[in-house]
Amino acid sequence: MSTTTSHTPESEGPTEGPARTGRLIQNEATTEIPVHLLFRDEPVPSTTVPLGPAVVGRRQGTGEQPRLRRPAAATTRPVPQVDPALVERPARVLPGAVGVLAGACGLAGCVVVSWWAGELPSLATRALRLPSYAGAGLGPAQWAAYTGAAALGLFGFGGLARGRTGRAWVLDLFGRYRGTVRRTGLMWVNPLLLRRRVDVRLRHWRSEPMPAADGNGVALRVVVLVVWRVRDTARATLGVDDHETYLRECVEAALVRVPVELPGSARGSVGVAGDALTRLVAADAAPVGVEVFSVQPVRVEYAPEVAAAMTRRRIAALDAQQRATVLTSVVDSVEDTVTRLTMRGLVELDDYERKVLVKDLTVAFCSGRGEPAP
Repeated sequence: MSTTTSHTPESEGPTEGPARTGRLIQNEATTEIPVHLLFRDEPVPSTTVPLGPAVVGRRQGTGEQPRLRRPAAATTRPVPQVDPALVERPARVLPGAVGVLAGACGLAGCVVVSWWAGELPSLATRALRLPSYAGAGLGPAQWAAYTGAAALGLFGFGGLARGRTGRAWVLDLFGRYRGTVRRTGLMWVNPLLLRRRVDVRLRHWRSEPMPAADGNGVALRVVVLVVWRVRDTARATLGVDDHETYLRECVEAALVRVPVELPGSARGSVGVAGDALTRLVAADAAPVGVEVFSVQPVRVEYAPEVAAAMTRRRIAALDAQQRATVLTSVVDSVEDTVTRLTMRGLVELDDYERKVLVKDLTVAFCSGRGEPAP
């Protein structure tokens, strides 16, 4: 009787699974993440980086490292700023009769002092019907009276001003704005104030040819018509060095940003460009007290350096468009003629005869329209 004895090696370990494939990268290292850490609810401490880009926290359960977010670049243009305290306000003026009266009193005072001092000629004394007086001479009292009367006369007559419709006076005393005068007629203004005349009427300005570009970047020369007026005389006069020069530069800057198309172009119209120019120029000129109503291109042409080439290109495009239109019309006419002949049973055509008929009709129609046969 034979006995079968199963022998199990004592040193043999557990059964191994399928063999692992070799590593693609020799220095590969893998770190195992415990399962309970993937679904934890503990808050992730935020990291703050002073004076740097914003830090975005990692997403829960992904093991993702914190990322840096670049601050978005500013997309809005800075708006021109003027001193907010510089706003037009009415100046204090007096009626012109006050200045005339003060000047007349000063002149009369000079005459009386001259008579008092005995310096008035006898002819003037008789003309003014003044009593005869020997005169005390020019002493300190007479000189003081002379000075006062002359100052009153100069102050009265020197402050007279005439206000006109559509004109304004901007008053300035030692560099400080003292108000604006929009009154008309004769008035009296302090002669110590510096006066600056400003035209507040509705005005228009036709520019010289300015550089511009169309939607494809082709150089153009544009003449624009700007309708504008001064709304705030204080800001227009004191806020900038020259508001007319400032307005001209605003128009030039707007032409750089807005594409202008030639009249009749399929890509756009002059009216669209004019509306965009009006909005841009009005926004830039408003802070300095200039109100812009319209900026419209009145003449658009190619720049001299590209005028010849672009004119030839434009003529070629128009010619190609005309040829395509004529060819489409001829093909439609030939197709309609052949269809009518065959459907009404007037002729019976095979393929060869049909091709010959189509060719002959095409030549005839093209010759009738003044176009060579294709």
